[in-house]
Amino acid sequence: MSEHNPPVPAPELVHPLEVYVVRPRRKRYWLHLLLLLITFFTTLTVGARLQFNFNHDVPTFSAAEDALPLFPLGWVLHDPQALMLGLPFSLTLMGILLAHEMGHYIYCQRYGVQATLPYFIPAPTLIGTLGAFIRIRSRIHSRAALFDIGIAGPIAGFLVGLPVLLLSLPLSKSALPPSPDDLQFGVPLIFHLAHLLEQPFSTILAQPMSDLRLHPVAMAAWVGMFATSLNLLPGGQLDGGHIVYSVAPRDHKRISRLTILALIPMAIFFWLGWLLWAAMLFITGMRHPAVPVWPELDVSRRRFALIAVALLVLTLIPAPINQSLLDLFRELRSH
Repeated sequence: MSEHNPPVPAPELVHPLEVYVVRPRRKRYWLHLLLLLITFFTTLTVGARLQFNFNHDVPTFSAAEDALPLFPLGWVLHDPQALMLGLPFSLTLMGILLAHEMGHYIYCQRYGVQATLPYFIPAPTLIGTLGAFIRIRSRIHSRAALFDIGIAGPIAGFLVGLPVLLLSLPLSKSALPPSPDDLQFGVPLIFHLAHLLEQPFSTILAQPMSDLRLHPVAMAAWVGMFATSLNLLPGGQLDGGHIVYSVAPRDHKRISRLTILALIPMAIFFWLGWLLWAAMLFITGMRHPAVPVWPELDVSRRRFALIAVALLVLTLIPAPINQSLLDLFRELRSH
């Protein structure tokens, strides 16, 4: 009996199996570290000025001719030991920002979403930085994951900033009469509540909130709270926009547009900087990375979204700096 042999395909019909290997992106730890160190230096520089002014009873953001520059780089380079004055402000502020970003990062890891470590942004500004961010490099596969990743950052930053605020607010001093050129800062609702809560236990807090000159550590808490409110604005790809998209994907564009419209009168009557945020949301806020619509967000997370609304109300500062569009027009007309 002969054995049956199967036909052998012609050589030209045989196709080799093609295998594609996706190499993971190289993690640029050196860049994260470099930006961290530069931001540490810039916030140290600002913190040194804040502490120097506080120690010498000078208005926090004095614009007098004999006052230190708002970003006193020459001063700290001439006297590097002065940088040590800035440690309380710098470490506090960077700790709050780091907590915020690590909240996002940890939940990315939990859901298997590829994300970078935080990038800090150094800048010669009033606070020495433009904040920090992480980059998400892969898709988010559910609305629940998007919600948890989005809300984790603001909650983590707030939970670090709140005890800092409660501990540092009683260290404040009586405010000095400001000159017309000095920058005046508003405070969020959470500061007023902390002031009310601690008033019976501190003689300095017996004064109205408006009569206080904040300690540099309290100023770091102020920056942290303000950063929380900016991230929670309900639009675009901000944390608040992620939360809105996870709760109601179809309403994301509409709510983003309403947020932009709300920021314009806020710029006119309260703070000129809201125009910048309105422009940023207009450029980036109409689109959101695709996330599967199903399954829908569960009821418990929908209720938990009220926490984000509460945090926005507690931390939002309509007039963080006394400079509105109306003020600018008045100055231009006077000249």
